[in-house]
Amino acid sequence: MIHASGLRKSFGDFEAVRGIDVDVRRGEAFGFLGPNGAGKSSTMRMVAAVSPISAGRLRILGMDPAVDGPSIRARIGVCPQEDTLDTELSVRDNLYVYGRYFGLSRHEVRERVDELLDFVQLTEKAGARVEDLSGGMKRRLTIARSLVNRPEVLLLDEPTTGLDPQARHVVWDRLFRLKQQGVTLVLTTHYMDEAEQLTDRLVVMDKGLIVAEGSPLQLIREHSTREVAELRFGVAREGESHAGVADRVADLAERVEVLPDRLLLYTADGEETIAKVHERGLQPAATLVRRATLEDVFLRLTGRTLVE
Repeated sequence: MIHASGLRKSFGDFEAVRGIDVDVRRGEAFGFLGPNGAGKSSTMRMVAAVSPISAGRLRILGMDPAVDGPSIRARIGVCPQEDTLDTELSVRDNLYVYGRYFGLSRHEVRERVDELLDFVQLTEKAGARVEDLSGGMKRRLTIARSLVNRPEVLLLDEPTTGLDPQARHVVWDRLFRLKQQGVTLVLTTHYMDEAEQLTDRLVVMDKGLIVAEGSPLQLIREHSTREVAELRFGVAREGESHAGVADRVADLAERVEVLPDRLLLYTADGEETIAKVHERGLQPAATLVRRATLEDVFLRLTGRTLVE
């Protein structure tokens, strides 16, 4: 569905995407994971055929966006990072007008609007003005709008940024249903739990480069341990700052990461590791044992967290 080889994007002297290789298969959910500024959105704009590539090769649905841009855009859907809805129109009219842009007949677009309102659970809000919707409802409407033309590929740039947890889960459910219907999903996110929930396969991007690729489970198994013990120390006493403690517990874990507010010990058994920390006379103010996540993978690969 999407093939990129040596893909680059430059803005003057700044190279946002620095030569990446990507292949997205039909029917899969593919993710670009990374912090802000990693090059994800620049890549998505090239894939959406709205930003020309600077170098390399890019094919979307077998077509060259440099010459087949309109044909590509007619067959894909785009859900941008920022909602671009017409706030003065009703929910229904936002979808109706957008459907007419694609040349759908009045009868066809009315049927499609009803289908989409039901799909994103906004039927009861059909007559409401967009400005009266909650953030989660606006996001679902934006997704519905991107589906008006029955796209083969749906591009989603940070689909749940700014939403509360409940609204995020509603959006996740709608996207999962789309995948079940055979729509190919390509999404960017800096939420590691979102990438784990939604994607079959993903690439981790940092500073315009791909630093890892695989399924979420593969990446966690390859680059992290089964569990992580988090230690937080309060007012630092001598030898008990996070950096100071790291040397004293380094032999208790496969890897130790020092963050400004906590110490991460990567281990197969977090509870046992914390017990050994206490045996050494160390008294953290708070402890937590959790399973490893994609954030730990990113920290291992880049030396910084996803939210930086």
